[in-house]
Amino acid sequence: MASEFSTYTKEELIKKLKKQKNFFIIKMFVILLMVVFAVFSTIENGISFHTFLPLFFIPMSIFMYFDIRNIKKELALRK
Repeated sequence: MASEFSTYTKEELIKKLKKQKNFFIIKMFVILLMVVFAVFSTIENGISFHTFLPLFFIPMSIFMYFDIRNIKKELALRK
C-alpha cells in the first residue's frame, strides 16, 4: 500500500517536515501552558472545565507526532 506522502517530491516532504516540527513544538508548548493553568485553576477554584481542557488537545498532538514519524520514514526510503 502506498504511503500518503508518496505523491510528494523530496523537497515538498522536507518543507512539510520542517513545518510540522515547528507546529508540533508550538502545540506542545501551548499544551504545557494549559496544563500549568489547569493545575493552578484547580487549586484555586476546584475542578472545572479548565482542568480537563488539555486532555482534548493531547490526541491531536499524538497524531501530529505520528505524522512526523511517517514523513521521516518516507524520506528515509527515498535516500
